[in-house]
Amino acid sequence: MLAGLVALALVTAAPAHADSVVRVGSKSFTESYVVAEIAAQVIEATGQARVERRVGLGGTGIAYRAVAHGRVDVYPEYTGTISRAILKDPALESVEAIRAGLRPQGLTISAPLGFENTYALAVRADLARRLGLERISDLARHPELTGAFTSGFLERDDGWPGLHRHYGLALARVRTIEHALAYQALASGTVDVIDVFSTDGRLTRAGVTVLRDDRRFFPAYAAVLLARTDFVERHPGAWAALERALVGRIDGAAMTRLNALADLDGRTARQVAARFLGREVTDAEERGRLARELGTLTLQHLQLVVVAVALAVLAGVPLGILAARSATIGQAELMAVGVLQTIPALALLCFMIPLLGIGTLPALVALFLYALLPIVRGTSTGLVTLDRQLLEIADVFGLAGWRRLARIELPLASVSILAGVKTAAIWTVGTATLAAFIGGGGYGTLIVRGLALDDVTTILAGAVPAALMALLFHGLFELVDRLLIPRGLRLVMVQPR
Repeated sequence: MLAGLVALALVTAAPAHADSVVRVGSKSFTESYVVAEIAAQVIEATGQARVERRVGLGGTGIAYRAVAHGRVDVYPEYTGTISRAILKDPALESVEAIRAGLRPQGLTISAPLGFENTYALAVRADLARRLGLERISDLARHPELTGAFTSGFLERDDGWPGLHRHYGLALARVRTIEHALAYQALASGTVDVIDVFSTDGRLTRAGVTVLRDDRRFFPAYAAVLLARTDFVERHPGAWAALERALVGRIDGAAMTRLNALADLDGRTARQVAARFLGREVTDAEERGRLARELGTLTLQHLQLVVVAVALAVLAGVPLGILAARSATIGQAELMAVGVLQTIPALALLCFMIPLLGIGTLPALVALFLYALLPIVRGTSTGLVTLDRQLLEIADVFGLAGWRRLARIELPLASVSILAGVKTAAIWTVGTATLAAFIGGGGYGTLIVRGLALDDVTTILAGAVPAALMALLFHGLFELVDRLLIPRGLRLVMVQPR
């Protein structure tokens, strides 16, 4: 059974190359979800391919690696981002120059879709009136202000690092924030300055002032579709349909309205995309789709947890036995697996991308590493704390070496071992929600989408089932504990010595 689960995981992790499947990706913000969904519906309408949606892939780095490694066929991107963040050549400004730069990587872009979504800085309208803030350069007179920027804006040279040098800005404090939460932080007065996209739907609300880029720092960010050339060659009809439906068809005002439908009116990306294409998707249809999606995500999440923990048991129990046999080796092992726990889960997942790309496989490897500590420690502790007299009796009966381990030591240590496995399983259920950031699927898909759209209902649709799954695993291990471990042994293990 374990071998079957592992094989299933590896098959699922491998990129799909079937000509009948097109994988559409997106980053994890509203506009990217909406444009990606429009593209997905256009391809589906051609009837030439089945569409897999691999949306919410974090930022530019993850989304780009996804298309470069063949995990995604097409996703929405921006010319300024491609030239500066991907190709690292700000001189590439025209579509043809960018295509030439992407060609060696097997990638291409469409013609511009018709709108630009450049970075901008925004402040509260009352603060702008009080301090006379109209331009970005005005911020230089107010170093006491605080900022909250998205991680991409903080890292990219066409973001805060280059902007504060270009304008000579210095804020009192700068912190990282999720884009969907930035407007709430600004409105509450928690921060004074945030980065925004020029087509954000929330900018249609009163109370926010966008500062003019008076020294023209931000480059052009014309929206395009970044695609693999083999996708264009395999599906020329689908690519032609995308160009007819999108190229030059969405201006800035239209994109802002589409974003507002999602951000302010609570419409799903599917509903917004359908409306753009002249169709309607009812709330009842969306609820039905969400129920079906939740079933799929449940299987994905369960697969991540079961396979990662099963592999951790296969590796962790032998490592725990080895640690119990040698104090020196045991300290080194526990230190090594302990250090893994100090790495933030999302960082560990991202570390896997250069090695394994995105998808199920890197998620499984990261979750496997996270699950090791409680299993190794539980096994080692269970063996080290065994009653020495019992082991001496085993020696008298001629049980030594592996026979004693299998018949006496492991059964007696089973309470501690099973406790470690239970802890690993429950940890993994929670940590697996982060797999969605690298295309690993599971309940995190809904949580990431909800965060991007500031949709509490969608967040809860992913968070509540994850919590229920953790409780289910807890109950399951309690049942296994009662069925497999004799009551007397359980009582002995819980009594103080």
